[in-house]
Amino acid sequence: MAGIEAFGAYVPLYRMKREDIARAWGGASQGGERAVANFDEDSVTMAVAAAVDCLKGIDRDTVDAVYFATTTSPYREKLGATIIAYALDLKREVATNDFTDCLRAGSMALRAALDAVKAGSAKRVLVVAADTRIGAPRSEFEQSFGDGAAAFLVGTKDLAATVDATYSHADDIMDFWRTRPEDLIKTGDDRLVSHDFIKTSEDRFVITEGYLRNVQEGVSKLLEKCEIRPRDITKAVFYAPDARRHKEIVPSLGFDPKTQVQESMFDKMGNTGCAFAPMLLVAALESAKPGDKIVFATYGDGCDAMLVRATEHVADGKGKRGIQGFLASKRYISNYEKYMTHRSLVPTESQRRPPLVSSVPVLWRDRKWILSLNASRCKSCGRAFFPPQRICLYCHSKDEFDYVRLSDRKGKVFTFNVDNLALTQDAPEIFCRVHLEGDVGFYCRMTDRDPDKVAIDMPVEMTFRKFHEAGGYNNYFWKCMPIR
Repeated sequence: MAGIEAFGAYVPLYRMKREDIARAWGGASQGGERAVANFDEDSVTMAVAAAVDCLKGIDRDTVDAVYFATTTSPYREKLGATIIAYALDLKREVATNDFTDCLRAGSMALRAALDAVKAGSAKRVLVVAADTRIGAPRSEFEQSFGDGAAAFLVGTKDLAATVDATYSHADDIMDFWRTRPEDLIKTGDDRLVSHDFIKTSEDRFVITEGYLRNVQEGVSKLLEKCEIRPRDITKAVFYAPDARRHKEIVPSLGFDPKTQVQESMFDKMGNTGCAFAPMLLVAALESAKPGDKIVFATYGDGCDAMLVRATEHVADGKGKRGIQGFLASKRYISNYEKYMTHRSLVPTESQRRPPLVSSVPVLWRDRKWILSLNASRCKSCGRAFFPPQRICLYCHSKDEFDYVRLSDRKGKVFTFNVDNLALTQDAPEIFCRVHLEGDVGFYCRMTDRDPDKVAIDMPVEMTFRKFHEAGGYNNYFWKCMPIR
């Protein structure tokens, strides 16, 4: 039987209080806070972080496919799943696929992975869902949206949860949509950044004829198919556009809001798009007991519903941060204006330095260490080098080395400097020499940090981030950050 072998999640370090957004525009606050991706994060980097959490302790060479679900892919014509596969240092013989343009993309990818494993075309499929949707300034979405990611490893062995039944239907309705970029903003490094903000129809029509009707139908049809009643369900996990609608739909589904419904976490992270319901499913599995029955439902141009049952292996994933671990680790963004800068919603002063350039051949040739963060280890003397070296600097052996992955190693700051003159979104910039486990030296930038608290011997870990944009494409690389 195909099911979920492992699961993980990612919530960005930064939070923004909704009262700060309301104060900026003189409006009312929805209460609580929302998760905010840092300036160097997007749906791809967050998907990598969630996948790292999911795959902890698992041999990555056993992953046969990567399915990436998002409505905010950094590219309109390039696979994000392939970037994720390289960042995770997966084997070359891995199938990759993107599921996009629908809030049900996460459940679509999960169902496709289950079908692939059942059919025998893959033994293990990694499903990652991530979104960084941007609400137009002053809109209700600016407060309600959040950023985050979830990951599931679908397979057949030592299942943490089985998927006993599925139900899907399609419903074409213009409720939430985006067509093409309409707003161009010139940023400080002279880039024109486009923002295709969410558009929506009249609220009562969208909720009544779209969300409520579809989710009610999807859940009831699933329960009818399984010949069970709402009271037989341990936990209900379902998508909702906001906290009000999440509470509103519960009575119509027949669930007890106090004992049977997974906390929506709207006040802690916000609506994370196609990753929202999958993240709630991760949270439900983190607290599940063997035998618990979970209804999982998503919405978007229809509904997907699944009956998930926890097994005796549901608590086997030790040492993972998961939803609760990442929610507990947070820092508040200093002000609303900084958020606007991070999302390139306002123009800023240009860099004094020449604009960055990129070479596609160099990025392709060196992707083994740029994306996969592989060092070389000499077979003769055991010394490790980053970037990889063909000739050992100590024993002078030539082309006698193995690649070793550094991305999942922790380390300590050996030395660092602070650039207070940098006109960047993360000023001042922190540059470090880090000594990683295995005595490997690594020069890098530090992100998600408080500049006043950086110190020698500070414990750090690696994180995959967007380095810069040049030539019309993103340059991804690894940075260090204080251990969360």
